[in-house]
Amino acid sequence: MDKSKSYSTIELWAKLFQAPTVNSYLSENDSFINQITFSEYITKLCESKGEKAEKIIKRSNIDTSFGHRLFSGKRNPSRDTVLQLAFGFGMSVDETQQLLKISRHTPLHPKVKRDAVIAFFLNDHKPLEELQIALYDNKLPILGGKKHEQ
Repeated sequence: MDKSKSYSTIELWAKLFQAPTVNSYLSENDSFINQITFSEYITKLCESKGEKAEKIIKRSNIDTSFGHRLFSGKRNPSRDTVLQLAFGFGMSVDETQQLLKISRHTPLHPKVKRDAVIAFFLNDHKPLEELQIALYDNKLPILGGKKHEQ
């Protein structure tokens, strides 16, 4: 298999179902299956943006020690924490969907009210603080917090 080639998800599904055994598929497609870890991804993202983890953590409104454990791979993030980091990185909706995928969390969905609000604020590159106010005003759980009491 050509390791430099990239395959779409549809092509990988086809390869899986055409493989004689699951083990042959796994061994032949190992480089496409094994994803980068979340901590590796966010560390490389910091490097590519010329950012320090501390600044991303602060802009994400995440506890400093917990944030460093995320970057070191000692902790795994919740979906809300991933979304907070997306705001800290100043990500687009597409970049956030990729971040959610790498963290193995469900993507944002426009039919889910809370997700729609979050995506709207990501798309408009609004700050996390404004998102939190909009979530609270709409009686939706803020990122990293509890559901608004009615």
